[in-house]
Amino acid sequence: MLLLLLAGAGGFYLLQRLLYRRYWSRGLGIAVAFETRAAYEGDTAYLREEITNDKLLPLPALEVNLAMGRALKFSGEAKDNASVSDQSYRRDIFSLFVRQKVIRRLPFVCGRRGFYEIKGADVIGYDFFFRKSFHDDRQFQTFMYVYPRLVDSRRIALLCRAVSGMVVTKNRLFPDPFQFAGIREYRPSDPMNQINWKASAKGQGLLVNQFDSATNIRMRIILDTEDPGIVRQDRLNEEGIRIAASLAARVVKGRMELTVTGNGMKPVHLKEGAGRLEKLYEELSRIDIYQETKRISQVLSREKKELSTELIYVVISMNLDEETAGAVASLAEGGNPVLWVIPVSSGDELDAAAVSGRTKEGFGSGGFSSGFWGNESPGRAAVFRWEMEG
Repeated sequence: MLLLLLAGAGGFYLLQRLLYRRYWSRGLGIAVAFETRAAYEGDTAYLREEITNDKLLPLPALEVNLAMGRALKFSGEAKDNASVSDQSYRRDIFSLFVRQKVIRRLPFVCGRRGFYEIKGADVIGYDFFFRKSFHDDRQFQTFMYVYPRLVDSRRIALLCRAVSGMVVTKNRLFPDPFQFAGIREYRPSDPMNQINWKASAKGQGLLVNQFDSATNIRMRIILDTEDPGIVRQDRLNEEGIRIAASLAARVVKGRMELTVTGNGMKPVHLKEGAGRLEKLYEELSRIDIYQETKRISQVLSREKKELSTELIYVVISMNLDEETAGAVASLAEGGNPVLWVIPVSSGDELDAAAVSGRTKEGFGSGGFSSGFWGNESPGRAAVFRWEMEG
């Protein structure tokens, strides 16, 4: 009797091993996807795992190993089986019965701007006695953008006032596009984000906010992402990208035509309508600050050759070298106002001599500088000191 039991157990072991070797991956579905296409720095997003065992053979243990960008860090209970090194790794164990589906939502924090992909998973299955493992590489693709975090609206409003101050003249040829001008009735062509809901609730129909006309004003933001120093300034570079994203959002909302370009990105042209900002945010998300780029002075020199009237330039660059300062001043000599936004670390001051020897006065510690250069020409160049918070 004992021999029969041992023989039966041995036969069962060999049979199940043969079955799992042949059929463990049949009917096995592995679906992994980011639940959202885009999020902002600091947001919490979710990774969705959907594991399906669509066959009559149960899977007592299934291991699914994933890897994604290290700046996406699992949070909450999802941290238990996660680790971070060159990437953010996740190891999940499933036990699936016959024709069963298991769905898990894994929260993670978007720690840094970027474009992130998951292109596959390493899958390991085990037999009924956990004595034999079987491997499979599942290929798929899911991606998401992490947009630059938008800066405080009050701080960007100060920058917008500096931009307005660069273009206001005695004849008011360039009205302030950021200034609220009143309320009027809604038109079908008006964007929904211009509706004043509080005022509409008191009236008989929809009312929209009205801003000063900006049909003759166009802005070009030129973003410098080069870091030529021995000690890298990644925080300042990332802050410059956030400034570009935040200023663009405000400009488009103010119904101005805008182009954003630079030495580390493809140019993006935006007309009025905040819905088109996604295209810009995606391009900013893809910027690789570690990639070698051309000097911003080369970009500014090209801009001067292709100079057009009624154009405001905003140059965002942390590089305080004579070549950059000379290129900014040279661009202003073409007749257009130029504002140079310089991100600095908290507590750091700007030395006027470090920016340009042609500056008339020193720089204040708060923001917009009192010094201009290029005043002998139709255009003006000025500096805006942007101090990082924290």
